[in-house]
Amino acid sequence: MALDNQKINQLLQSFRANPYRIFVVVTPHTGYLREFLVKEGDEVKGPAGKWLEKPGSPLFVLERERNPKTIRAKASGQVAKINWELQGRFVEAFTPVLEIKHTLTQKEIIAELLRKILHIVTAPEKARYFLSPELAQKIEKAGEGRVVVKPGDELAIMSFMKRETPIVHEGPPMVVFRVFFARGQMVDQGEPLFGLCLEEERPYVEKLIARVKEEWPT
Repeated sequence: MALDNQKINQLLQSFRANPYRIFVVVTPHTGYLREFLVKEGDEVKGPAGKWLEKPGSPLFVLERERNPKTIRAKASGQVAKINWELQGRFVEAFTPVLEIKHTLTQKEIIAELLRKILHIVTAPEKARYFLSPELAQKIEKAGEGRVVVKPGDELAIMSFMKRETPIVHEGPPMVVFRVFFARGQMVDQGEPLFGLCLEEERPYVEKLIARVKEEWPT
């Protein structure tokens, strides 16, 4: 998409009007929904800690084969739209139970915007991904957002079942503005690997990020 000041203002306005994300909480398996542990309007917390070792707030109890399991929040926010009619009933797997209205953080808003405005290179398969040695060296030297790749340049290496496949840039010369994965990270199919932009668009992308940092708290 072509970026200019008008487009920046439109994108920021859309997030000002609705700076939320709705997380639908579903049942992970079949069972009896024995009890809700929250009510609409309650504030809940997602997992916390460096390694997310602290579990999220309890939401409801799901029982299967007389084994009750507490289902916990995976995101912070306000509880909304509880399906009270499910209480005490047998439910199928992946049944929507309630919603959590999550206020986007500054980091999350930037991530959402980058996915909207950058050309996203996605993972073709679920596999482990590594930056190509040449690109890694260039980024280490010049910094993220400063390296230009040309058609045919190798971006990454996909490693799966002892098979390594290069991910090659297709299209016009572009700036590698954001790398979305860590070295050797397992990435699901369709998830973003890189965010690219045309060189003339880079100042607008940087301006958009600066505006978010000015207007939204961390």
